[in-house]
Amino acid sequence: MRIGIVCPYEWDVPGGVQQHIRDLAEALIGLGHEVSVIAPADDDVPLPPFVVPAGRAVPVPYNGSVGRVAFGFLSAGRVRRWINEGGFDVLHVHEPAAPSLGILACWAADGPIVGTFHASYQKSRLVSVTAPILQSALEKITGRIAVSEAARKTLVEHLGGDAVLIPNGVATERYAMAEPLPGWPGRADGGEEAGTGRGAGGALGFLGRMDEQRKGLPVLLRAFEILGRERPGLRLLLAGPGDADDAVAKVSPELRDRVVVLGMVSEEDKVRAYHSVDVFVAPNLGGESFGIVLAEAMSAGAPILASDIEAFDRVLLGGRAGALFPVGDHEALAAAAGELLDDPARRKQLSAEARAAVRRYDWSAVARDVLRVYETVALDGAGVVESGRGA
Repeated sequence: MRIGIVCPYEWDVPGGVQQHIRDLAEALIGLGHEVSVIAPADDDVPLPPFVVPAGRAVPVPYNGSVGRVAFGFLSAGRVRRWINEGGFDVLHVHEPAAPSLGILACWAADGPIVGTFHASYQKSRLVSVTAPILQSALEKITGRIAVSEAARKTLVEHLGGDAVLIPNGVATERYAMAEPLPGWPGRADGGEEAGTGRGAGGALGFLGRMDEQRKGLPVLLRAFEILGRERPGLRLLLAGPGDADDAVAKVSPELRDRVVVLGMVSEEDKVRAYHSVDVFVAPNLGGESFGIVLAEAMSAGAPILASDIEAFDRVLLGGRAGALFPVGDHEALAAAAGELLDDPARRKQLSAEARAAVRRYDWSAVARDVLRVYETVALDGAGVVESGRGA
């Protein structure tokens, strides 16, 4: 098949949706299909050969975060030209309710269109205000996918209609094996093995946007204040975009030298980071419909401690494939992390359960489920996708 995929967010800014689209495109290409992705990106940004730039992105508040999207005459023209030149058998639009390329693509195209809904939220003023405009685009979508039950619920309650549930995918083999970063995992003073007793060392890890409130980093930092004083060798490894100085400034001066901030990391170093910690912590406060970082950490076999938001509870099988703590409770986080650091057998069990549970999310299975949706809408549609009345 010839498949056109629309990415709503700036391609070179780390994010779960962008990673999902990249991995899906590579999986589909690996299965022998022709794939083209259009995404917000400047013309001078290095891009994979299958990605077409739609123009400069601008920041827009969306779903408790700030999405870098493209929406305007320049982007609309590039989307229309990409559709006309693509000859796609199916058009796959991600986050069609976001104020970005997805809406433009739906307006511009006629033919088989699939929409994937990633976001989960209780209410959105932006979506409520723009609902009449959105409907004119969404009504063109002939096949709907939700990446989680939370995303499906959001679609049903806020936009109407329903969707088939196909989870986010993860390239499990990419994360399975890696050397730890130099000097990791942590050791206690005197060379004691990490996590072998009260006061021992060890390493906690976090990956996410450090300046995004819903990722929960302040909760982890407050827990580290407690644990760091009890465990002289404990260290905290932080990776992801954001103001590193601001993050470290929230930690007491006597503990700051034990907080290591990597900032933005390459894909290779991200994998190594998962293999460098005794416990990977996901302290997110909400707004997550799946949790791709969990799937990545599970693939790496990292013992996981996560907040008990609905999406994480579901991915971690109610605590079987990763420990859970009450969302936003830094004292509970500290207590649970301490227990895991002191219990190597429990960490080993969680690691094994995680590796087994994450297999259902491997792209080898997920991409084929997506293809079945493509085939269904392509059979129901008339011919290839082309520029239509909304162009």
